[in-house]
This record gives sequence, C-alpha cells and structure tokens, in this order.
Amino acid sequence: MQFSGIKKIFSFKSSKKPNEEQEYWLTRLVLLRFLGFVYFFAFISLAIQVIPLIGDNGLLPAKNFLHAVGSQFDNKFGAFMRLPTIFWFNISDTSLLYLAWFGVILSFMVLIGFANVPIMFLLWLIYMSFVHIGQLWYGYGWEIQLIEIGFLAIFLCPLWDINPFPRFKPPKQVIWLFRWLTFRIYIGAGLIKIRGDPCWKNLTCLYYHYETQPIPSPLSPYFHFMPKLFHKLGVLWNHFIELIVPFFVFYPRILRHLAGVLLISFQFILILSGNLSFLNWLTIVPAIACFDDSFFKKILPRWIIKKSEYARENQKTYSWQPYISWSLVILIAMLSIPVIQNLLSLHQYMNTSFTSIPIVNTYGAFGSIGKERYELILEGTTDEVITSKTLWKEYEFKAKPGNIYRHLPIIAPYQPRIDWQIWFAAMESPQQNPWLIHLIWKLLDNDKDALGLLANNPYSNNPPKYIRVQFYKYQFNKPGEKSGAVWSRTYIGEWLPPLSRTNPQLQNYIKAYGWEK
Repeated sequence: MQFSGIKKIFSFKSSKKPNEEQEYWLTRLVLLRFLGFVYFFAFISLAIQVIPLIGDNGLLPAKNFLHAVGSQFDNKFGAFMRLPTIFWFNISDTSLLYLAWFGVILSFMVLIGFANVPIMFLLWLIYMSFVHIGQLWYGYGWEIQLIEIGFLAIFLCPLWDINPFPRFKPPKQVIWLFRWLTFRIYIGAGLIKIRGDPCWKNLTCLYYHYETQPIPSPLSPYFHFMPKLFHKLGVLWNHFIELIVPFFVFYPRILRHLAGVLLISFQFILILSGNLSFLNWLTIVPAIACFDDSFFKKILPRWIIKKSEYARENQKTYSWQPYISWSLVILIAMLSIPVIQNLLSLHQYMNTSFTSIPIVNTYGAFGSIGKERYELILEGTTDEVITSKTLWKEYEFKAKPGNIYRHLPIIAPYQPRIDWQIWFAAMESPQQNPWLIHLIWKLLDNDKDALGLLANNPYSNNPPKYIRVQFYKYQFNKPGEKSGAVWSRTYIGEWLPPLSRTNPQLQNYIKAYGWEK
C-alpha cells in the first residue's frame, strides 16, 4: 500500500490535462501558507524580544545605532538609501512594539490564506526594516533569506484580491525564480563546506556537530552517539543533497519532484536534530516551487483542489502581468551576477548581500564546525565582600545549556536571540561582546526587561552585588545516564571577573557606550 502511494505521486502518466504540469495554483497556495508560518514565528520572536534587545533601553539600542549611521550622511534620504528602514522616520519603543505585533497579525493572515500585494509588501518592508536596525541580533543568514523569499512572494499574489483562492494566475516566471533561489541556497551551503572546514572533506564533521551546535534538541544526543559510519554516511548524504540534487530543480517533472522531496525531507531531518531557529522551515519554502499542481492534487484534500480548480477556470487575465513578471526576471538576473561570481570564487562569502536592499543574496551554513563545546555561565552573589566561601548562584538562559540536568528544549522555529549570541561569545573575548557587559550591568540592577530574556532570577528580592562569568567545557552524556544529567562539564576558568555597580571601570565602560540610563 505504501509503495503504491509513492508510485502514484511520482507517476509518469497522468489522467489530468497535459498543461497541468505547468500550473501552479496549488503550489502557490502551499508556498504562501508555509511562508506565512515562517513570518509568524519570525515576528513573534521579534515582538517578544525587541524592547530588551534594541529598544531605547535595550542591550544594543537601535536609536543609538541609527544616530551613528545617520551622522555619516547629510540627510535622511542618503541614510535611507544606504540602510533602508522605515525607522529613520520614527524610532521609539512604541513604534518598535506596534510594528512587530502588526507583523504578527499580517503573517497570521497569510498563514490562514489571506494574501495580496499590499499585505506581502508590508510584511517584507517591515521585516527588512527591523533587520537593518537589529545589529548583531539580526546578523544571521536566514534574515536576508526571509527578505529575499518575501520579496519574490509579493509577485505571486493578486494586487487587491484577498480571497484564499484568488483568480490571479500564478506567474511561471516567479516559480522559476524560486527554483533559482533554491539552487543558490543549497549550492552555496555545499560549496562553503567543501571550501571551509577540512572535516567536511574527511567526513568527520558530524562527529561533533550535534553536540556543538548552538541549541541542541532532545534528539541531538541520540544523533551524537550514533556509530562513526553513520556520521560519515551523513556527511556524504549532505554533500549529495547540497551539491548534486539542486541541479535537478530545473529538470522535467519527475526528476524535479524527486529533487523537491529530497531537499525538503533533508530539512526535516535537520529540524529533528537541532534548534536552528526558523532556518530549516524557511529553506523549505522556495523548494515547494519544485512541485506543480499535478503533485499537490495527489496529496491535498479534495475540497481545496475543487476551490483551486474553480479559481483557475474563472481566472482573470491582466495585460500588465507578463511585463511585471519578465521585468522581475531581468532584475533578478542582473543582481545574480555578483552572487554567481561569489559562488565560483575560491574565497566565497556566505550569507552576504551585495546591495543595500537584500533581494538577491549568497548563502551558506556551517562552513566551520566547532570540535568542542564551551559555555559561559553567569553567576551572581549578594555578598558584600568576595571570599572563598562566597555563595554564587547561576542565571539560566531559556534554551542554551546551563544546568546539566535540564532537559534539552524544542524551541525552533522560535529563536531566543540572546541564547544564540552567547554561544558565539563563548568563542570570543569580553572585549568583542560589549552587549554582555551591558547585560551584566542591567542584571546588577534587576532590570525587568533584561531578566525577561532569561529563564530565572536567583535574586528576585534584592539584586546581586557582584556578577561574574565562568567558562566551562560541556560534553553530552549518553542518553539514559543514571544520574539523569544531560551534560557533563569541566571548569576551564574565569571568562570575566566579578563586577559590581560601583566598579569605576564598569561605570566608565557603560558611559562610553551611552548606556548609563
């Protein structure tokens, strides 16, 4: 029964109309709803964390950032052209919060099927505006990837019709641009691995990845302790998916459908093995364009197919539609030139945009793999004088490893951004992470917004007198460990010595950044 079902999906013969292989009414329906799902979690993550991260009194205030950028230009128009964001016109905690929640509402509308050009344009513009003021919190590759996908999605929608089954024919040119994006995402990721860490060539990267990735999932230890042969085959499969399969997204139907299934199933494996924000869910979106209606008619509910058929049979034609679609193709082709040059270069950049508006970008992931996992542990004390008997209590983050007995979370596609950034900080020095010094300054005052980013406050009654940062090496315990500990950890040393609010160096540091509020 299972084999016959698979055979049916990939059948060479079709009882439907011959041109059905070139129709994308159902493809658009699935793609836009999946994009709405990703947008929803991206904006939820933003709305919950925006004030403590980039608000007026946040860890890296966006207002200060815009002031620094704006001081390099004679007027706001010049600054806007260099850094396009609507927050040049109004940057306040109220505007940040309202626009973030407005994005949540709009993305939920798309998720349930209501999408047109104004809605998709607003989602794209608002999210890009946040990314451009988000600084290191929004410096990840999936931010510009969402902007690029969101931009293309605008051209899949009718101008005004908000019907879940619009009579606006999905342009084939846009579908092909999504396939071109899929190709670039996977090829970029595959090439950066081959050109980066040698462990991708000697097939050993997965010996370490599941343990050292930013936020492991409950299944990560099980993957980690699989036999080495399993890991080597996993790397080979990764190379096959990222370097071979993408070429088939441009092939005729049967091979293209098979490529789509392989690419998307690969992302679901990654979703199970770790918490990589909304990256994997987002990467599924353009790969949906590998399928046409002949595929989706075999797996979607009949009532959806009927409504889509009615829309197709009563479609409206617009004389301007081909001009817009082909103009978009020309624009993307021109902007793809530096991207192609980058892919062919031995000095390949990853997750980079070559224009101020990131609508055609270059991508990549895990070009290097950490071989050991290090964690920063924040500890506080209420003792006025530090001695060998001083009692220190640990601050817990919402997702990153800390307490060795705490269960690993399932948190993606939501992204706790401070948890990600402190993972990077553990590979750097305090001087490279001023935001963490600012966080300590706020915790010494029991700042409500800063504490909202953490999982606990060991000093809820009175703020601590001192906070220090300890440096540990973490390793997975085998699943089923008798002690119940997920991790074992080894103390390495002090990453940052105890700091207090009365420390003159700390006070001067905070003043130098304009954070003395």
